[in-house]
Amino acid sequence: MTGPNPEKVMQIITGGWATSILGGAAQHGVFTALEGNPATVETVAKKTGISLRGAQALLDGLTGLGLLSLSEGLYRNSPDASSFLVKGKPSYLGGMAEVFLQDFPTWQNLPEAAKTGLPSARNTTDVADNAFWHVLVPAIAALSFPVAQMAAERLGLAKAGAVSWLDVGGGSGVWSAVWLVVNKHAIGTQLDWPNVNKIASGFVATFGGADRFQTIDGDFHATEFGAEKYDFAIYAHIAHQESPAENVANFRKFRKALKPGGTLVVNDFVLNDDRTGHPFAMLFASQMLVATKNGFTYRQTDYRKWLGEAGFKSVEIVQTPTPSTLVFAS
Repeated sequence: MTGPNPEKVMQIITGGWATSILGGAAQHGVFTALEGNPATVETVAKKTGISLRGAQALLDGLTGLGLLSLSEGLYRNSPDASSFLVKGKPSYLGGMAEVFLQDFPTWQNLPEAAKTGLPSARNTTDVADNAFWHVLVPAIAALSFPVAQMAAERLGLAKAGAVSWLDVGGGSGVWSAVWLVVNKHAIGTQLDWPNVNKIASGFVATFGGADRFQTIDGDFHATEFGAEKYDFAIYAHIAHQESPAENVANFRKFRKALKPGGTLVVNDFVLNDDRTGHPFAMLFASQMLVATKNGFTYRQTDYRKWLGEAGFKSVEIVQTPTPSTLVFAS
């Protein structure tokens, strides 16, 4: 063929197939069963408790996606599958695939959401007591591990001594989990809804930092952060669900809560000023459309403006190898 090739368009059209195959395989523990144990389709079916026909369909699809390899009748995990799809590993992303699979009905209504500008999701971000958080919160934790480690290194956290921080909307507690390992003298505090804080307490405990991790139950929109209490503050993947006015209000509370010379770390999917950027960050705008009433993906210039209005004098924006960006404000 000469001229444009339909391959890319067809990959996008069938993207739902890929998500379903990956989500189904993750749910049934296919990658976990294969880790270190190349196996036949019959063995995979037996180990996972699924039908032989179903196992063959999943294995065919996963091999086609490059997540498995097949040699002499034995299926093996690819390096990517071994790193990110084996349950129990800190980098596990299989839970996120399961969440996306459950969320298909929301995305089916994207055309209507685009027309009205209103969310189509049942589980919008402003609903506190929702069982959905028990699935979503741990599922997305792995995305933050490398970024939290990068931020800790840039801040010199390991040698900072007995510092403290406030993580607002901290979800799984992954930032505190990482930072408490880096600094054995630090104390981390998370402000989030009660049901989410329970998840975070259990998560942080698995890293050995439970005795230095505190929680504040509440809606951060209505809860004061305190005055000159913390050396650092964290606002990770929260700004995208807030309106510009809400972000400015939260940044002002952060400025008040930080000790003189303290630093606020913002982590989010941030676009360039011309609204280009990492493909994931650009796609994420539609996620905000279907899942929030006022959220969006914002530009670097937006964060500089809001943080300046909130009283921060210095703003540094740092790209990471991941889809998300770090913003340091002091």
